[in-house]
Amino acid sequence: MVNSGGRLSAEGRKDQLEQMASKQLDVLVIGGGITGAGILWDAGLRGMSAGLVEKSDFASGTSSRSTKLIHGGLRYLARGEIGLVREVGSERMLLHERLPHLVEPLPVLLPIYRGGKYGFLSTSLGIALYDRLAGVKPEDRRRMYRRGETLMMEPLLRPEGLLGAGVYMEYRTDDARLTIEIIKSAARNGAHVCHYAEVTDLLYRNGRAAGVRVRDRLSGDTYALYARKIVNAAGPWADQIRRLDQSSEPGRLLLSKGVHLVVARERLPIGKAVYFDAPDRRMVFAIPRGNKTYIGTTETIYEGDAGEPSATVRDAEYLLDAVNRVFPAVRLQLSDIESAWAGVRPLIREPGKALSDISRKDEIFVSPSGLISIAGGKLTGFRKMAAKVVDLIARQLEDETGVIYPPCTTDRSPISGGPPFEPSRGASEQRSGAGTGEQDDGGDARDSFMRQAVRRGIAQEEAAGLWTRYGWNAHEILQYFDDLGTDNGGRRDDDRAGKRLLLAELGYSMDREMTVRVADFLSRRTGWMIFDRERAELVSGDVIAYMSRRLGWDDARVEREWSELLRERRSYTVQD
Repeated sequence: MVNSGGRLSAEGRKDQLEQMASKQLDVLVIGGGITGAGILWDAGLRGMSAGLVEKSDFASGTSSRSTKLIHGGLRYLARGEIGLVREVGSERMLLHERLPHLVEPLPVLLPIYRGGKYGFLSTSLGIALYDRLAGVKPEDRRRMYRRGETLMMEPLLRPEGLLGAGVYMEYRTDDARLTIEIIKSAARNGAHVCHYAEVTDLLYRNGRAAGVRVRDRLSGDTYALYARKIVNAAGPWADQIRRLDQSSEPGRLLLSKGVHLVVARERLPIGKAVYFDAPDRRMVFAIPRGNKTYIGTTETIYEGDAGEPSATVRDAEYLLDAVNRVFPAVRLQLSDIESAWAGVRPLIREPGKALSDISRKDEIFVSPSGLISIAGGKLTGFRKMAAKVVDLIARQLEDETGVIYPPCTTDRSPISGGPPFEPSRGASEQRSGAGTGEQDDGGDARDSFMRQAVRRGIAQEEAAGLWTRYGWNAHEILQYFDDLGTDNGGRRDDDRAGKRLLLAELGYSMDREMTVRVADFLSRRTGWMIFDRERAELVSGDVIAYMSRRLGWDDARVEREWSELLRERRSYTVQD
């Protein structure tokens, strides 16, 4: 079952660093979040030799700590950013088509209260305009409801002052898994990647940024990596990388902290996601997800270590107050919070503007040394951000080497985990359903997978979770499950089947997703640390035992993994 030669295997991680160190790349990306992953994917598809290094795990920063929505831009419409609404609307439909298991439609109810931020008529007109600009399908366009209908849909809503509601469409995702699948897509096209590889210095030739010195945080070894173009896509740490470049002027970023809380669905049993006013008129989401409901987000200026943001009691009380105001019967308390996460958003400073008014636009900075930095932006727009960076690189390389690279093709390329895709057809043709029929939304493929999994004795709930996390790649996990052998003479045994499935998923994750630490698997590959804390704690011992055998950990390393796991658990709790 072990495939140490896999493109992204745990055992092949060191090889990735050594291969990057053995040659000059065209592009080296610093940062393994969604922006860096998108740049790597785009550059590789254009034929550039590309590599990426990340100082922690992939998506361990902002890209696993968002509201987990592929936003359509309703907030941007309120600011008059019409072009941005069109762009993000198009982008979210493209992602839904490529990854229907991971980017799913999510109806959102927007209650309208007397004296609230928006009135009934303005909400109706605003959402209608938003639907058209964002290219929302006719069947998913907004619906408006009067007071009685609204309370029938969501009886927990505060009835006093309620005028009605609008329902519009957002798209839910798993931000960490989206990032991982983009990185896997890049690796399949020949790109090199390595995490836990920290950039400690920039290297120069003739005053130009020509490489980086990297410290392997697992082994302590150092490497010199060289590339024609160095891209700083380090998110909240972008200014730190710019400080290493003496020709750069750091301090262009303003960090904003956002906090989310997770409670049991039975404590906030809403049928739809609800988007509502907090007492300070900031908008807050409450989103059902399986047997949990999560709530967010706050927005406060953050001046601490970008790697250690925490959800404080004050943050939690702000969100609970907002929920209890709109859903007075639920009376949520701090003791109801099962987990929480805090993320740091890197915004471009706009002097004189309040934090909530700062645009989420992205911006590219090119220093006199040639270091290319990109910051700002949103999860939804990562592909467009990447295209802008790689377009710039392509122009520079053409001027310097005479090599002409093709335009961006990520809008016509498959993504790991998604359905079979015809790259010869354009994105607009795919969306229109022309050619061979409507784009597959995954329903038939999911049903087929579920039948295959259940025949193996895998519980339906577990099989559904696999499909949601891995999509079409989930079939590979069934093969791992088969390779582990038949337990209990082929008879149904939920406990043994569950253990076997855990090891199958973990084996796949180590072979195909470069999982090298226990927290990688429990936090970002599966999401259990956030949305199923009980399971994460229950399987921790089995995960550590399996990884220890696979990777040859000694007692000291096992102890470090336990310590790291405790630190990770703490990062997903409300702290004093």
